[in-house]
Amino acid sequence: MGVYSYKTEPLLDFTKEETLLKYKDALNLVESYMGKTYPIIIDGERIETGKLYVSVNPADKSEVVGNIHQATLENAKHAMEVALKRFKEWKKVSASSRADVLFKAASIIRKRKYEFSALMTKEAGKPWPEADADTAEAIDFLEYYGRQMLLLEESDKKTKSRRNMERNVFKYIPLGVAAVITPWNFPLAILAGMTTAAVVGGNTVLLKPAITTQVIAYKFMEVLEEAGLPHGVVNFIPGDGPEIGEFMVQHPKTRFVSFTGSKQVGQTIYEEAAKTRPGQIWLKRVIAEMGGKDAIVVDSSADLDFAAESIVKSSFGFSGQKCSACSRAIILEDVYQGVVDRVKVLTEQLTLGNPTDFNNFMGPLNDEKAFNKVKSYIEIGKQEGKLLTGGIANDEVGFFVEPTVFYDLDPQSRLMQEEVFGPVLAMTKVKTFEEALEVANNTEYGLTGAVISQNRLHLELAKEEFHVGNLYLNRKCTGAIVGYHPFGGFNMSGTDSKAGGPDYLPLHMQAKTISEML
Repeated sequence: MGVYSYKTEPLLDFTKEETLLKYKDALNLVESYMGKTYPIIIDGERIETGKLYVSVNPADKSEVVGNIHQATLENAKHAMEVALKRFKEWKKVSASSRADVLFKAASIIRKRKYEFSALMTKEAGKPWPEADADTAEAIDFLEYYGRQMLLLEESDKKTKSRRNMERNVFKYIPLGVAAVITPWNFPLAILAGMTTAAVVGGNTVLLKPAITTQVIAYKFMEVLEEAGLPHGVVNFIPGDGPEIGEFMVQHPKTRFVSFTGSKQVGQTIYEEAAKTRPGQIWLKRVIAEMGGKDAIVVDSSADLDFAAESIVKSSFGFSGQKCSACSRAIILEDVYQGVVDRVKVLTEQLTLGNPTDFNNFMGPLNDEKAFNKVKSYIEIGKQEGKLLTGGIANDEVGFFVEPTVFYDLDPQSRLMQEEVFGPVLAMTKVKTFEEALEVANNTEYGLTGAVISQNRLHLELAKEEFHVGNLYLNRKCTGAIVGYHPFGGFNMSGTDSKAGGPDYLPLHMQAKTISEML
């Protein structure tokens, strides 16, 4: 395979004292620059707008992580002008040179791995292993997309063919200016993946990161600059979603929109991008991932200890703030009580607190809005089912919600249908495996799902009938691995764009056929 070989970034071994000490040193480093002020970046120029967003530690609201200048509409217009101008130059840069920027960026992040992870612990509330996995995935995206671009470049060379007196060439070319709108729950990995997939494809970018994790986004901009990315290829314009986001999506010169976030915002983007506006001579593409209502099905033949462990890890890792998180457990009636009992024991063993303490498995929710939403769903759960454990929310210091489990829920209940995006698990009982798959499929989402079973026929049936973009058999439903688990869902979970897979980069380009008579 040579240069095209790809290996995932190893995760840190937190059983080693050396690893723990390095992480603590990184936390000290991050604390040394907390409270600093960061500008927007357009064409490499640092611009202070005077309009500041204060990013706080969600585990301790008294701690200011950073103050970030927010882009105005005029700044966004300037950024678009720059991106259009730079596109004329960047699209002509060879694919291999563009890929080299990604490889260099991966090397820089690898050297600063502990720092980036510690920054996510502070700004995103990520426990150490979750932050480390985020950083490793960012490196994976950079390494993988760089190699995928090299493969596409090589493929272009091989698609020359002759027919009679005709020479034919098939090649991928860049699209134009991308509006990249990134989420807060994977503030480095998904940010890096979405941004550099556009960049390595020869496009220029208007980058609007999630508002609560803008310091992380700024630090990634520093990495791209150090990696040699020319000024203006990525323009950093953090700002108000309804103002800056709408401008980016609606602008007639925006060629495509790459979005990860809520279903509600994703639907609006999809609708707005579909409208052609004066001066627009193309149909905009939308690459969207919009969340899920993911289920783990437990069959009668399952190892109940393993099933309970898979459910708890999938439900409460990073406080359930993953679009892939298990929020529904669908269990066959003859093993139902056994799984419920085991889930209760495991959930009550989880530790909740400030993630700067390695011993805390769970940290805070993202912000006050997320906290209030999850708290409201806990009240709904108390009306719809039985509270097994948890249910306590406290925002005096940070936005903390206990891991919460409800059971004996109706499959049509709100807690079984609506995305909560927090540490709330709903459990329900079914009579047959076929019924379990029907319940698993009965939401508007279709992102991830898992089946825990030793019955080969049931596993084969799930392969055919469980309608999700990422189906996991006898493992948890979170933790997609770049290059091995291309990630993206069906229905209202998005456009099934399959990030981290071989089909992803071509979405950021267009195919051109050239035929010449000889």
